[in-house]
Amino acid sequence: MPPEAAGERLDRFLALLEDVGSRAAAERLIEEGRVLVDGAPRPKSHRLDPGEELALDVPESRPSSLQPEDLDLRLAWEDEHLLVVDKPAGIVVHPSAGHARGTLVHGLLGRAVAGGGEAERPGIVHRLDRDTSGLLVVARSEEAHRRLQRLLRRRELVREYIVLVRGRPRSRRGRIEAAIGRDRRDPTRMSLDTATPREAVTEFELVELFPRHALLRVRLGTGRTHQIRVHLAAIDLPVAGDPIYGVEGDLGLERQFLHAARLAFPHPFTEEPVEVDSPLPADLQAALERARG
Repeated sequence: MPPEAAGERLDRFLALLEDVGSRAAAERLIEEGRVLVDGAPRPKSHRLDPGEELALDVPESRPSSLQPEDLDLRLAWEDEHLLVVDKPAGIVVHPSAGHARGTLVHGLLGRAVAGGGEAERPGIVHRLDRDTSGLLVVARSEEAHRRLQRLLRRRELVREYIVLVRGRPRSRRGRIEAAIGRDRRDPTRMSLDTATPREAVTEFELVELFPRHALLRVRLGTGRTHQIRVHLAAIDLPVAGDPIYGVEGDLGLERQFLHAARLAFPHPFTEEPVEVDSPLPADLQAALERARG
């Protein structure tokens, strides 16, 4: 074990290794008994000592058994290493309980996506909620996936959202630093009141003020589940249309007014800057005009 690993959590140290690449992958390996410290399994929260010996068994990636589906998807940018897809609202990113078909992954299988070590999530680097629209970057190889994950960990993959909230921010710019995890009383919700907190950072700036709403540009420092919706609700700026943390049905919306409008990052192979923008979908544009009126 290198000296610089002393005191580090086992899962966090593994996530930095090239052959692992993410915290989620590290946790899976630990749960499957593929990680031994001094010959014995340890929990993901184990703090490492410099003299300990780490044994790691990373399995070969399994080919996906999913079948491609013909979904109407717009590719906003692509090359041989990766693609950026503009996800419509209403589509789940990858298969999960209750979503065995019709996911974004099914629609991308015919476009040579790959990487990540999970057969049900080939190429997926980050996610959007089902009813959030906008841009995601997807890998086309294991190496591309590792490099994109590295950009994500280093916060070099810039993710910006356009969000309409009910209320008026106290300042034109703000930064929210508050850990998020499963709510203590309702595990279907994310919350600041949690027994499993994980660091979360959200920055926002005001774009436009309306009589009862404000349009914000929001940048993620971390990517926790429901992060933007939870953080903005915590400062009394609930997301318009959000049925869980915000104002359901506000302005006639049938979903939360949350759109992943911009991705920017250095290309993981060439280091050339990649910047991709996505316009507001028609339903959000219509709600915006109602907010103005």
